[in-house]
Amino acid sequence: MTTKDLYEQDYPAWLEETAKQLRQRQTDVLDWEHLVEEIEALGNEQRHKVDSYLLQLLIHLLLYQYWPEERERCARGWQDEIGNFRVELELLLESKTLYNYFLTRIAVIYPKAVKRVRQKSALPVAIFAETCPYSPEQILDSDFLP
Repeated sequence: MTTKDLYEQDYPAWLEETAKQLRQRQTDVLDWEHLVEEIEALGNEQRHKVDSYLLQLLIHLLLYQYWPEERERCARGWQDEIGNFRVELELLLESKTLYNYFLTRIAVIYPKAVKRVRQKSALPVAIFAETCPYSPEQILDSDFLP
């Protein structure tokens, strides 16, 4: 059975075999097509996680700041979620590449967060800043609440 066939039939075995081939520097037998595909997918997955945690974190920061009618009832849960999303995001951002990616995504993700908050709360669009009101440092600061 070729490594390409193994990929289609037994993915965990393909991973083990590919890792063995890489350790032994058997580049002539590597399943390059699938190896490149998997490496690209891994990078995409990490960036998607940054986007997802950033979106959830911004949603909860915005809810906390702009929905005072619900803050008293929901503050504890929102604070817990803010803390959880920060921890997950910080773990990903230990990678300098992902940190730089995070910096570029704040402006992209912020409008999506506003849209989600408006759907949940029916708050008027006019109360939200046009650009993200939080600095990258504030977004990640475990002591910061708006």
